[in-house]
Amino acid sequence: MTAGSERDVRRIVENWFYAVRRRDIDGVVAHHSDDVVFYDVPEPTEVRGIDAYRRSWQDFLGWVAGFDTNDLEVYAGEDVAFCHALIRCSGETEPVPFLVRLTIGCRRIDGRWVITHEHHSVPAAS
Repeated sequence: MTAGSERDVRRIVENWFYAVRRRDIDGVVAHHSDDVVFYDVPEPTEVRGIDAYRRSWQDFLGWVAGFDTNDLEVYAGEDVAFCHALIRCSGETEPVPFLVRLTIGCRRIDGRWVITHEHHSVPAAS
């Protein structure tokens, strides 16, 4: 693992969190690859490509009221990194925060870290 890579990836993911909280779609997609693969909680559960990823956020950004974490963990090598965290998420119609699990995979492409895989999930009901 390299400290510089971990710091760079952490900055990208923290900026992504900040963009979601600001409801800034351009900021949300800013560091994603054109061929990003995204697994989400609501339909569609599988999204491929940056245009579909952008569209998948439109309704959510109009709804989200809270989107926070304090336990982001980042592991980075020379060209591949992954992150995970628990997100406390709330919305205009659901003000009580609920947990969403987050996993992000990154690659260094042409010297730049990009998010190539993103996965959101919620614990299964028991």
